[in-house]
Formats: sequence, C-alpha cells, structure tokens
Amino acid sequence: MGRPDSGGIRDTRARIRGAAATLFRRYGYSATGLKRIAAEAQAPFGSIYHFFPGGKQQLAEDMIRTTGPEYGRMVLAVLESEPDPAASLVRAFEAAADDLAAADYADACPIGTLALEVASSDEVLRAATADVFGEWVDGAAGWFGRWVPDPREARSLATSLVMMLEGAFMLSRAARDPEPLRVAGRAMADLFHATITRTDQH
Repeated sequence: MGRPDSGGIRDTRARIRGAAATLFRRYGYSATGLKRIAAEAQAPFGSIYHFFPGGKQQLAEDMIRTTGPEYGRMVLAVLESEPDPAASLVRAFEAAADDLAAADYADACPIGTLALEVASSDEVLRAATADVFGEWVDGAAGWFGRWVPDPREARSLATSLVMMLEGAFMLSRAARDPEPLRVAGRAMADLFHATITRTDQH
C-alpha cells in the first residue's frame, strides 16, 4: 500500500477547521453540531474524531487558538497601514464595519460569539478565549507603546480597543448597521488623542 496523501490529510483538516470557525462564529457553540461541521467541510464525519479525538470541545478550542491569533495579527496589520496612529485606528474600525456589512452581519469577530456563550459553561473554552483576548491586548499594547511611554497607559488603551471592537460588533450585528463600529473607531481615536495630550502635560 502507498503512503497516505499528507496533502489531502492537511486539506481535510483545514476544511474542518474552516467550517468550524465559520459555524461557531455565526451560530455559537451549542447550536453547531459536528454533523453540520462535517457537511460544511465536505468531510467524512469520522474524520473529525480522527483529527480531534476530544470531539467538539477540542475542535472548538483548536479553532479559538488558531483563528483568534490570526485575527489579532490581521488587526495589527491594518493598524500598521497608516503612519498616523489615530487615522489607523479609525481605518481599522472602518474596515471591520465594511467587512461585517459585506458578510450580511454574519461574520464578525471569530471568537466573540463563542466567548459569550461559554464564559460560564465550559472552563476549557473560557480559558482559551481569555488567552486569545489577552494576546490581543498584549499586541495592541505594544503598538500603542510607540507613542505612549507609560506601559499602564498603553495597556489601558489596548484593553479599550478590544472592548470597543467587541462591543461595537455586538451592536452592529443586532442593529444590522455598521455605524456602531464607525462610532467606536472615532471614539477610540479621541481616546488616543486624550491620552497623548495628558501624557505630554506631565
């Protein structure tokens, strides 16, 4: 017998991950069954347990710990795209608003929907989402630190960025309106300016 097609195996695993990410993001953890994930991934049902012996929880944790950091890197890349930090903050929220509207308000933060659902019901998944949110704050704090010398101030701005983004996603999805994200972007830029002004005065 020949050796298994490692490329095909990797492709099947990637399809399962991608399908899980889409379905968990749109419908949450409880409403997404493994059979639906397999069908969406066009993969045999048994292949999910081949790659994720722990079943649905392991697949969800894997999704959180892979797509979450990818999303964080994407946001930082948008922030890096403008030389003016306040303008890049506005641009990041504008991009999120445009993407959400283009997805018919179905695809927002890859872990936000799941994080709300599992916070009090699944400690493994709660810890995974907390770790990813923490990584986002760390990354954003490093970015803000270029202009804000006080690490506590930089981290406060980073925490505010994540909070505003997540809250604005929720409001925009509920209202089916991108405006909350645009408002949040402008508010984040104002907060950044206020912090810089306060820092310069000391």
